[in-house]
Amino acid sequence: MADVDIRRAAYDDTLKTAIYTMLTAGGVGPIARGRVLIKPNLLLAAKPEQAVTTHPQVVRAVVQFVQDHGGRPVIADSPAVGSMSRIGRLGGYREALKDLDVPFQAFDTETIVDIGPPFREVPLARQALEADAVINLAKFKTHSQMTLTLGVKNTFGCVVGLKKPEWHMRAGLDKTLFARLIVQIHQAIAPAFTVIDGILGMDGDGPGKAGRPVPLGLLIGSRSAFAADHAVCDLIGMPPEGLPTLAAAEILGISHDPARITGDGPDRIAFRLPEAGTARFGPGWLQPLLRRHLLRRPVADVDKCRLCGECWQYCPADAIQCRDDRLRFDYNRCIRCYCCIEVCPHGALTSADPLPARLMRGLWPGKR
Repeated sequence: MADVDIRRAAYDDTLKTAIYTMLTAGGVGPIARGRVLIKPNLLLAAKPEQAVTTHPQVVRAVVQFVQDHGGRPVIADSPAVGSMSRIGRLGGYREALKDLDVPFQAFDTETIVDIGPPFREVPLARQALEADAVINLAKFKTHSQMTLTLGVKNTFGCVVGLKKPEWHMRAGLDKTLFARLIVQIHQAIAPAFTVIDGILGMDGDGPGKAGRPVPLGLLIGSRSAFAADHAVCDLIGMPPEGLPTLAAAEILGISHDPARITGDGPDRIAFRLPEAGTARFGPGWLQPLLRRHLLRRPVADVDKCRLCGECWQYCPADAIQCRDDRLRFDYNRCIRCYCCIEVCPHGALTSADPLPARLMRGLWPGKR
């Protein structure tokens, strides 16, 4: 078990002190003296106030900590959409890091790692595997498929480039299986410390631009991302077993209960989770009918959609097409991974129940 430090913070002159205090208390100083990979959440190009990515000032403070302890930091991730150059410019990283000598790059090489059954060989970023230490800088935000994307989920970004949707497709409709994949990848990366940037979080239909930025004023840190994620669940009043990655950790025998909570953070905060949905229920012969008419699914706001093509190019199930100047979804093929919502650069995609499901919920409001 590991301690979890929850402290109040802001993106101002006090942030550096808050980060240094957290990392020092977590014992990061002695391990920050070699090649240190700093892995933020750089999902796509977005402004800091949109709360899609780890805030550049958080990244800057961690880079400074590593450099002050004699380490050689490298910032890297594998964005779902767009180039690192555009993310650096629009996300404020270029400006925040301009006086620091630190590489800001995409993962570009991979090493095959046996993460154990049932997946076995998975290609992961060589830069992460060969670093002396990895510092995991996650974002406090929702995720339409996995409920929340926090510390454990952030290391899925160490799957390079378009290999990520391939693994979504291999897990298919089984959210439990995908959560296990995420957990086993996290164990292979083995970050030395995790910081979750919740100063400005995201609730609602995250993790992309369809989510709602919400000021939380918090940093959460721990040597265990599992413990940090558990503490976040407690903060928002969500049972930890309701987070798929923690449920998978439990099955794999990985401890996630915080040893103790330190810092000056609150006991509870208001936070709106995404609408819950399932990807499979009922007998197999009814699956096509049920999936089309009862299962929650991605939908497009035609006023926001620019037909840029990011969603249909990224879709692992090839379930999206552009016809007659609008998006068309094949809900029989759709695996409800919600990658399309995640990567949409315009916030045009959300998830919604089809009409029959809404009618059923109206008849039986207590059933979900």
